[in-house]
Amino acid sequence: MTLPAPATQLEALLCGCDSVYTAEELGARLALKRPLRVKLGMDPTAPDLTLGHTVVLRKLRQFQDFGHQAVLIIGDYTAMIGDPTGRSKTRPMLTAEQVEANARTYLDQAGKVLDLSPGKLEVRHNSEWLSPMTCADVIKLMSEMTVARMLERDTFAKRQAEGKEIFLHELLYPLMQARDSVAIRSDVELGGTDQTFNNLCGRDLQRSAGQPPQIVMVMPILIGTDGKNKMSKSQGNYVAVTDPPGEMFGKIMSIPDSLLRNYFELLTDEAPAAIDRLTDARQCNPRDAKEALARSLIAKYHSPAAAELAATEFRRVFGGGGGLPDEIPEVVLPADLLHDGQVPVLDLVTHCGFVDSRGEGRRLVNERGVRLNGQVIEDPLGSVAIKNGDILQRGKRKFVRLVVG
Repeated sequence: MTLPAPATQLEALLCGCDSVYTAEELGARLALKRPLRVKLGMDPTAPDLTLGHTVVLRKLRQFQDFGHQAVLIIGDYTAMIGDPTGRSKTRPMLTAEQVEANARTYLDQAGKVLDLSPGKLEVRHNSEWLSPMTCADVIKLMSEMTVARMLERDTFAKRQAEGKEIFLHELLYPLMQARDSVAIRSDVELGGTDQTFNNLCGRDLQRSAGQPPQIVMVMPILIGTDGKNKMSKSQGNYVAVTDPPGEMFGKIMSIPDSLLRNYFELLTDEAPAAIDRLTDARQCNPRDAKEALARSLIAKYHSPAAAELAATEFRRVFGGGGGLPDEIPEVVLPADLLHDGQVPVLDLVTHCGFVDSRGEGRRLVNERGVRLNGQVIEDPLGSVAIKNGDILQRGKRKFVRLVVG
């Protein structure tokens, strides 16, 4: 395959980036007129990818389409450490079994964006080179970084100022991620703004190893559906790539109007002029813009037919006339969950899959996001009486019919 002109590639590849280290180096590397090795690392700390992950995946796909070699690093080893980036406290360390279970789904989900054709994508697991490291190898790796520079990181500096603990294994994370770049001889590394420090460490280690330093391309962070924080499963403000069409549609319809431009620019291929029109309330009702966005995303990650059905169902249920969805999944409540016909609220929302943790469930109930037969549940620490056929609802989108086992 003949690569397009370097200038054409450079203009397109820089579009949408938050920052590049450096654009001049990228131009020079493209001028070599050879396929570049473009790295993206993903730690399988959770089983599902969110729309936030697709921002960098879409940029990686752009490199593929220009004829470059995408290298997807499954961080099965680094995931056991846990990236400390943006964390106010130490992540719990995952077991190898937990990481493996999460990693199984990653490639299928990434394939909704990337070209998985032979020769287009190289998939590597960083346990390949990190697991065999000896204690001497680790000491040599640590000699590449000073404590002072490591503590310049916002995450560590903030924790130190607040008197919070920083564990030594967390200091190893950026170096191990950087070691990935040396192992696969990357020309370019992609990441979000929260990964800038880690990605730049890769440049340093490559210089030490006698390799040309990779170009680091930093993509903007996608804000979650709450309009405040980075999209994250732990925050409960996410849209998963694997969300059912109806749930995905409802989540997109719930985002604040202020996020429309961010979502259109980072998640779709709409032309700038079209985005200007869709995000201008004088030209397009925000509700119509959200529907166009939801249709586009569901068509991409499911099918156009699924997008049409989701839109029709959403209008029927929430178009002003009320009503319930035609199909409501059933959830069986085991006998040991009930006590005198009642179920603790947090046990109920967790068992029904509305949340992944009791902490997330407490937040959801406190925000008046759970209804039983149309009535808001107000006390997250209380219990509710349940009978066969009751309808439990999360927000405006998710319904389950309860069956007492």
